[in-house]
Amino acid sequence: MQREPRNWLSSLRVYLRAPVVTLLFLGFSAGLPYLLVFSTLTAWLEDSGVEVAAIGFFSWVGLLYSIKLFWAPIVDRVQLPLIGRWLGQRRSWMLLGQALIAAGLVGLSGLDPAGHLPLVAAFALLTAFGAATQDIVIDAYRIESGEAAIQAAMASTYIIGYRIGIVMAGAGALYIADAASWAVAYLSMAFLVSVGVITVLVRPEPPRPQSLSVVLFHPRVKRFLRQSHGRRHWQRQTGVWLIAAVICPISDFFQRYGRLALWLLVFIGIYRISDISMAAMANPLYLSLGFTKSDIASVTKVFGVLMTIGGGVLGGLMVVRYGLGRMLIVGALAVALTNLLFALLANGGDSLPLLIVAITGDNLANGLASTVFIAFLSSLTSRTYTATQYALFSSLMTLPGKFIGGFSGVIVADVGYASFFGIVCLLGLPAVALAWWLSRRLPALDLDSDSKNDERSSPSVNDDRKEHEPASSR
Repeated sequence: MQREPRNWLSSLRVYLRAPVVTLLFLGFSAGLPYLLVFSTLTAWLEDSGVEVAAIGFFSWVGLLYSIKLFWAPIVDRVQLPLIGRWLGQRRSWMLLGQALIAAGLVGLSGLDPAGHLPLVAAFALLTAFGAATQDIVIDAYRIESGEAAIQAAMASTYIIGYRIGIVMAGAGALYIADAASWAVAYLSMAFLVSVGVITVLVRPEPPRPQSLSVVLFHPRVKRFLRQSHGRRHWQRQTGVWLIAAVICPISDFFQRYGRLALWLLVFIGIYRISDISMAAMANPLYLSLGFTKSDIASVTKVFGVLMTIGGGVLGGLMVVRYGLGRMLIVGALAVALTNLLFALLANGGDSLPLLIVAITGDNLANGLASTVFIAFLSSLTSRTYTATQYALFSSLMTLPGKFIGGFSGVIVADVGYASFFGIVCLLGLPAVALAWWLSRRLPALDLDSDSKNDERSSPSVNDDRKEHEPASSR
């Protein structure tokens, strides 16, 4: 049974809490490096006379964001020497990621891309690796530093900060490069990494309910130790670490949710499928309709970012007031239906009012759905395996949409823009149905602030199963 809505005033107060405000600055730190190794970097390469074919290969730098799952267990479990004892597990890794970002940006600022393309690629990879590592830690930090009731608000301020970082690394860097030089622009961005560094130093390390030494008592680990007598010490140590840091996080998820686990993974994969799969065709649509680059920049990059921030704030507020289950349905429905605005735009021609309406609806829905979905993923994540599990979820949620998006141009060429966006709208409807179905089977989605849902490592959907018995639905 869903709880009664809270009043608006008490819902708004959540944005004044220290953990919520902290995510504003960490979100900025996460958003800052993203464009600096993507569109801003490619603009610099183009401006420096680098061949288009070579510029295209730089898109592969983004693969580091998609494969962060592979080193997330190390970030989750390995303590950094010296600095790890001083700052703690999360803050020390976050600081390391920020140091790599700053080093990469400073390195880029001292290069001429036309004459040092391999070095540019190396420093771009260093920056992206540091940024992806920072993302892993910030996700874990967010989940561990606030109880379940404020996760949506923390996701909301994170998105606001992220978008501000995106604007600074996009429009801000371009303005600086135009007024001074690309070297000054990248040095300025390196200086802004200090926002995240200061936040790490002034905010406390979040509590962690279990350390690796506790996880080592997991039945899978003890079974491996019994069966590995006679092996060399380093082999046993490596095996224990892999089981505790890689296998246990995955098995924990299936043990807690049983048969629902597979449906949850399907839901994670399709929730954002409609807006991710259409993204590649947005700019081509605007240009094909005859909109100028200035109109596109003003409406989509400036006004659109403001709408996304507004949607993020609204999403956090609505989750606090109405509960996560209801808002998952609303978010999925909004993301699907706003594609029809682009179909309307495709039939309406170069109408600036129609473009504004489409961007308003799409970005509000995007900001709201992103906030709600981040809170949902946080509710699924065990605090014992925070970084590893969330990295798995965040990687899974983009893969189907990106895969389908690769065929978007072929579909547009065959059926046209209007029909394409109608098809994309239909792609989002299964997520709406699955959101409704899951909200009925996961009462934890609507627990209030007095709940004990933040002890995510212990509850199980199937209480009649033994504590460590593998789920039958794998």
